[in-house]
Amino acid sequence: MRYISTRGQAPALNFEDVLLAGLATDGGLYVPENLPRFTVEEIASWSGLPYHELAFKVMRPFVTGSIPDADFKQILEDTYGVFAHSAVAPLRQLNGNEWVLELFHGPTLAFKDFALQLLGRLLDYVLAKRGERVVIIGATSGDTGSAAIEGCRRCDNVDIFILHPHNRVSEVQRRQMTTIFGDNIHNIAIEGNFDDCQEMVKDSFADQSFLKGTRLVAVNSINWARIMAQIVYYFHAALQLGGPARSVAFSVPTGNFGDIFAGYLARNMGLPISQLVVATNRNDILHRFMSGNRYDKDTLHPSLSPSMDIMVSSNFERLLFDLHGRNGAAVAELMKTFKSSGKLSVEDERWTEARKLFDSLAVGDEQTCKTIAEVFTATGELLDPHTAIGVYAARECRRSLSTPMVTLATAHPVKFPEAVEKAGVGKALELPAHLADLFERPERCTVLANDLKAMQTFVGEHGNRGKPL
Repeated sequence: MRYISTRGQAPALNFEDVLLAGLATDGGLYVPENLPRFTVEEIASWSGLPYHELAFKVMRPFVTGSIPDADFKQILEDTYGVFAHSAVAPLRQLNGNEWVLELFHGPTLAFKDFALQLLGRLLDYVLAKRGERVVIIGATSGDTGSAAIEGCRRCDNVDIFILHPHNRVSEVQRRQMTTIFGDNIHNIAIEGNFDDCQEMVKDSFADQSFLKGTRLVAVNSINWARIMAQIVYYFHAALQLGGPARSVAFSVPTGNFGDIFAGYLARNMGLPISQLVVATNRNDILHRFMSGNRYDKDTLHPSLSPSMDIMVSSNFERLLFDLHGRNGAAVAELMKTFKSSGKLSVEDERWTEARKLFDSLAVGDEQTCKTIAEVFTATGELLDPHTAIGVYAARECRRSLSTPMVTLATAHPVKFPEAVEKAGVGKALELPAHLADLFERPERCTVLANDLKAMQTFVGEHGNRGKPL
């Protein structure tokens, strides 16, 4: 399997190299040169497989030539063996043909564990084989950071620096990052918003001279391995609901477009998916594109669903690449225009093509709380605010009542007590046993100004397990 850049000017890489590359050298994102495609009969034969075995079937083509089958099987068994639920990603029924897919049974109670538990193990495997050491700089709007730290904390050859927007993540999200200590773990609170953090990461990939020769690796969803891992649970859900003999629809709470892009890829790989609903909050750049062909920067607003408080969606470029017939030069020109003007539109026929599969909705805090309360009253299921946005968007945008509609439940509600409290459901939230003392643990975090050079200087001084790089 070879991987190419969405901007067409970077060299093609194999899986091992793309795992370590993050952004392509031309500023683009890596995607498979040719997407594997499975027959209906092949997909049907996977029904009933344990999650790690299904993951092997779906992901094997992406790593062929880089990781032997036996090694990859063991990595996947280890990855999903740490999840608290034996089904790994259980489905819960809300009504006759409406479901939520619980993706929060991993160590940090968020869907990011599906990819980042795997990414940490893949990095350890590849780096040990190569005898290399790397630096990870990641930006988080809430959940990626803790999942990345948890996934990479035991990696012998990794120093990890996670940037989060100061005072703009929930207390549980913050503490899940800042209470994990290690010589190779560094939490940085940036006095800005998530997009500021994300821009710092992108700028650091563009010029890595501050690392003095050490390689920089991405853990954000620009890293192909994260997208690859998220494809699996679309197959997992569909197989439990009669797929591939029938099609399934999905509603996905998303800010960075990575999780829903994985669903788009699952469909292109042969899984019958009839509809993908982009569910977002008032920071609605994706909704504005899907509903009106306007991908324009706007003011970022804090919300009760902070993981989607994102102004620019990194993975959207991967969809633009496909919409433009995989023409890297066209995408490069489009992104150049967007960088200078903050605005982007595509030709009507390309936008119309996207709308054949995608619908979207932006949901405010008031409706989010109302949905949490309504679902709890009707079913006893308590949703986190991101999942509530997904459920409401699913109900508003649904094209067919006869098609199963699955909302991805992206986080455990205990991570967002403010939203649950405002919803007035009157249910006490309890942390799982392994996090029961979270609020009593000491924290370690460095607050830095919204300044690229200050952040890079900190990384240079604290890398290599506390020794200057």
